Amino acid sequence: MESLQGASVVITGASSGIGRGTAIAFARRGARVALAARRVELLQEVAEECRALGAAALVVPTDVTQPDALRHLAARVEEAFGGIDVWVSNAGTGALGRFDETPVEAHRRVIETNLFGPLYGAHAVLPVFRRQGRGVLINTVSVGAFTPAPFAAAYAAAKFGLEGLIESLRAELADTPAIQVCGVYPSFTDTPGMRHAANYTGHELEPESPFYDDPMDVAETIVEVALKPRRHAMVGLLTPLARLGNAVAPRLVEKVAGLGMKRHFERTPPAPRTDGNLFEPVEAGRGVEGGFRTPPPSWMSPVVMAGVAVAAATAYSSLAKPRHRRH
Repeated sequence: MESLQGASVVITGASSGIGRGTAIAFARRGARVALAARRVELLQEVAEECRALGAAALVVPTDVTQPDALRHLAARVEEAFGGIDVWVSNAGTGALGRFDETPVEAHRRVIETNLFGPLYGAHAVLPVFRRQGRGVLINTVSVGAFTPAPFAAAYAAAKFGLEGLIESLRAELADTPAIQVCGVYPSFTDTPGMRHAANYTGHELEPESPFYDDPMDVAETIVEVALKPRRHAMVGLLTPLARLGNAVAPRLVEKVAGLGMKRHFERTPPAPRTDGNLFEPVEAGRGVEGGFRTPPPSWMSPVVMAGVAVAAATAYSSLAKPRHRRH
């Protein structure tokens, strides 16, 4: 597409965070947006914001863990807008805690939302794309698709699985170049998601950090991918750096990540266990941002760039190093 004016765009997880920001970003460009999530009242609020920008907005209450709900969403949008140009699978959730101390039902719910949700969405929209002969399917993935996530194992399992789903769909659609399957890969993003997460750590979640990405940067990346589809669209520096680091030194990454998370929780105050929004929506966290970002110190940018350079040099030397055959 050369323009998003009048384009039909579906966004799941549109009630807050990246999804809400994405709805606003598409509305600013004149797209017609279909907003899907569980919090109906909040979806209406997002819809009014999009309409104030001059965009048509449709609210479709949707639980992405239910395949019938995704089929209904696709049918409702096709009926209302006459087709679907872009489908953004963005809904996600998380559960933090030691793997064996986190209820297995919580692990299952994380995977149902973060993996089966996009799978059900793809299953619902691809027949529409095939009838049209075109369409763009965009999945909000994560740095968790490339690196371990200690104390959030189910989240990483779902994102690793989502990456496999995306790559497999691309291969299956190789003979249909007008149907594109894309992934957007943010790292830690300043959304209300942490306020929604289930917490089985026994400690408060205090994620303030200068490394958090702006959710509107992710939203703008999703819009760019809709206009110019590409396989991988990474947001910020941390995602490619973490991917590279895990490829070059996986054991080191595992150790640093695991010990770092353990020490983090040991330093934070005690807190009660909670299921967050896994099984029911929560009222907390209604905006685009979560309020977790802290200003980076003046030395931060040079240090980050130096880290990227060192990691790249390490990777290059590892790949370029000649291997001597033993006789």
